[in-house]
Amino acid sequence: MPDIPSYQLDALNLFSPLEVLEHPKLTAADLQLWVKRDDLLVLPKETDYPAFCGNKWRKLKYNLYHARAGGYEQLLTFGGAYSNHIAAVAAAGTLFGFSTIGIIRGEPAQKHNPTLAFAKKCGMKLHYVNRSIYRQKDEPDIQEQMTRPFGRCYILPEGGTNALALQGCQEIIHEIETQLSDSPTHICVSAGTGGTAAGIIQATHPACQILIFPALKGSFMQQEITPWVSESKKSWKIIEEYHFGGYAKWKPPLIQWMNTFYDETGIKLDPIYTGKLAFGLFSEIEKGSFSPGSRIVMIHTGGLQGRWGFMERYGSELLT
Repeated sequence: MPDIPSYQLDALNLFSPLEVLEHPKLTAADLQLWVKRDDLLVLPKETDYPAFCGNKWRKLKYNLYHARAGGYEQLLTFGGAYSNHIAAVAAAGTLFGFSTIGIIRGEPAQKHNPTLAFAKKCGMKLHYVNRSIYRQKDEPDIQEQMTRPFGRCYILPEGGTNALALQGCQEIIHEIETQLSDSPTHICVSAGTGGTAAGIIQATHPACQILIFPALKGSFMQQEITPWVSESKKSWKIIEEYHFGGYAKWKPPLIQWMNTFYDETGIKLDPIYTGKLAFGLFSEIEKGSFSPGSRIVMIHTGGLQGRWGFMERYGSELLT
């Protein structure tokens, strides 16, 4: 086991709560719904600005172990200016004693950016590249040119999806099965790179259907997930119509719905991922997409640090 302070090791092995949700629409449809509160996977030092939490916590868990065991002192990764992943890697570096480097898509922002300000506060070195070069970052030659100036680094892909990340995400299913007396009939999850969804698909019993709500516009999510899952895993479906225009795009009805959901449940959502997931799930419930008696688990993947960037760009009064 890597030499990481004990309280941090303990935190990396905590279950997140599974909360039953009471709502008139669920009662009317004869459905049961639980929320897997991965947004509450927050280390003690992160209570004011939760970045290393949720699916980022799970994706980085075994990567951190692997990096420490390999003797790496630096973590290097890629992301946009408001990336949850950039914030999470920066926080993880501070918490676990790694130097961190972020290759950021685009030019430095002219106005205040809470995500990058947080990353710099954590000690992350930010290196900006233009968008055309950034799009080629996964090509070996281009990536080698990008990363060579920083010396020996443990490289994490954009969004954090790799085999070790999937290993961490699979643990969600073990937790849910431990916390529920019966297996759910459906698990619902948002998707950016598809890594969290792929880990869940791999670990879930075939009788449980996985419903995936992409935050991005387009029909490429199937291609993103398929290479990571066994051909025998057939019980998953992508629901594409709740992206609200694409990644980081939004419309007033989404924000209004999120605020009402918070008033009704006390659960905060982010407008990039979990807001679209919950909106889509309840829209499907209203459509009658679930059979009476269905037992549904919605994965709250965290991402709440994204609320600060959203409010900075569009107005602090939009989100409650």
